Amino acid sequence: KNMITGTSQADCAVLIVAAGTGEFEAGISKNGQTREHALLAFTLGVKQLIVGVNKMDSTEPPFSEPRFEEIKKEVSSYIKKIG
Repeated sequence: KNMITGTSQADCAVLIVAAGTGEFEAGISKNGQTREHALLAFTLGVKQLIVGVNKMDSTEPPFSEPRFEEIKKEVSSYIKKIG
């Protein structure tokens, strides 16, 4: 509810994506919260999105650049699909 109220008045949104093993996959899955929040933001008229990747210290190995690139690719692809 609070996410919808705030987003409906926003010009820009910040989407924080968890990088941890399993966490990212759960968030970006069909019913995941990351996917849901990105779609809601677009539906409510947000055209600018800042994406932050959190918990990079819990990747294997810690601060894994390939993991970051994988997340960047997946999130970018989804965001481009919705708008």
